[in-house]
Amino acid sequence: MIERHMVPGQAKPYSHYCHVVRADRHVWVSGCVGLKDDGSIPDTTVEQFRVALASIDACLRHAGAQAKHVVKVTIFMTQISERPLINPLRIEYFGDNRPASTLVEVSQLVDPRLR
Repeated sequence: MIERHMVPGQAKPYSHYCHVVRADRHVWVSGCVGLKDDGSIPDTTVEQFRVALASIDACLRHAGAQAKHVVKVTIFMTQISERPLINPLRIEYFGDNRPASTLVEVSQLVDPRLR
């Protein structure tokens, strides 16, 4: 059984997708960025990452999951040199439940204000 969810309180998707999909016991969260539900984007990478983590958490919980259930994350940053700035938030969010992880620098995200 596949469930597709638009999560209340989350920003409208940029394209034709839903926030989170649950298929049996597996949960997939669509790409979360530092976009608040009112459409605003914080100025700093740290604050954008904080918003993205909150979005991920809301999507997971909506689908009946939690951070401790995450097995893989992929992070796209426009300035990989800022990775040390977001790492404390990752540690706080995942704690001892470290997921497999990939971090990639990209030239731009879906909105040029996103980092």
